[in-house]
Amino acid sequence: MDFRDTAAEAAFRAKLREWYAENFDPSEIPHAGRPEVDYMRAWSRKLFEAGYVGLGWPKEYGGAGLSPSYQAIYFEEMVRAQAPEHIGIIGLNMAGPTIMAWGTPEQKQRYLQKLLSGEEIWCQGFSEPGSGSDLAGARTTAVLDGDHWVVNGQKVWSSWAHIADWCILVVRTDPSAEKHAGLSYLLVDMHSPGVEVRPLKQITGDPEFNEIFFDDVRVPKDSILGKPGDGWKVAMTTLLHERGTLAFALVGQFRHHFTKLVELAKQPAPDGSVPADDPVVRDTIAREWIALQSLAFTNYRTLTTLLTKGQPGPESSVVKLVWSEANQRLTKLARSLQGLSGMLDDKGGVWDGFWQYRQLRSRGNTIEAGTSEILRNIVAERVLGLPRSR
Repeated sequence: MDFRDTAAEAAFRAKLREWYAENFDPSEIPHAGRPEVDYMRAWSRKLFEAGYVGLGWPKEYGGAGLSPSYQAIYFEEMVRAQAPEHIGIIGLNMAGPTIMAWGTPEQKQRYLQKLLSGEEIWCQGFSEPGSGSDLAGARTTAVLDGDHWVVNGQKVWSSWAHIADWCILVVRTDPSAEKHAGLSYLLVDMHSPGVEVRPLKQITGDPEFNEIFFDDVRVPKDSILGKPGDGWKVAMTTLLHERGTLAFALVGQFRHHFTKLVELAKQPAPDGSVPADDPVVRDTIAREWIALQSLAFTNYRTLTTLLTKGQPGPESSVVKLVWSEANQRLTKLARSLQGLSGMLDDKGGVWDGFWQYRQLRSRGNTIEAGTSEILRNIVAERVLGLPRSR
């Protein structure tokens, strides 16, 4: 494929780059860690008002109606500016496309505009204790009682649930049916009585993941996507869009980190030695450069599939798998190059704890959005055509 921007794409990139220069100050956000929620809400509103949210969404739903290549350019320039993402990343990339595909006209009108603007934040209620990767094993139940579903159960590893307004929730509505057929997909108000969120503080100190408990939570009967029993099919739509062009942000961030790694390797250590003079260090850095290039080209293959078929293919699983493990290696190498100084974090550390934070955060990369084990199965079966192992 042609990796160059078209004239229209180049003009869009230049305009976006100029907008970031005029509207974003990197000093407003911490060098390590995440910006405050109020800042993220305001920033998301600014992105929305500038027309940079929902670039690939149809115009009828409030989007710009552009091709996926523009969304990819947006992510590349976002990383280049080191600007934060939209606070509603789960809503934009998962809940929104699912509502567009399965929602009623009333549901689309109710949810999509507030999702785009960042006024309402969404979280995902899929994983459960004991069945993290086995979505069909969901045990959270929903029983119809008049005009409401009564929900009971527990979800875990739900990103941003502690600040979310709504949840896309997979529940079991027919315990007697085959496990895939007994699922339904609800849209749940996180401010409903009976919803309890318990943040799970990570090794970085951020409460990014959460447990959600549902105790006789009453959900309106019409807050369902599809029909009762369609939950598995609706959830597959969600998972299909989980990565999409978001992989361009991951690869762009990896490229940014690689540049900083090279910069770090060229800096003299306290004893006067320069890490980049060590052939072993140079060889290790070269291997990460190869990983970066392979990620970039595979990413463009994913984009080609999006442009030609309208949905991401299994290539996105390759990108996520390789990126997550490469990012762990890169951040570990960077922190090790800092020597004993790399054991300090926060403001007392080298570069204000930049690498320390990112090495700690990278430990979750091989688990979130599909474990490496699950992704290897997907690659083996759907990309290589190998027989199922079980």
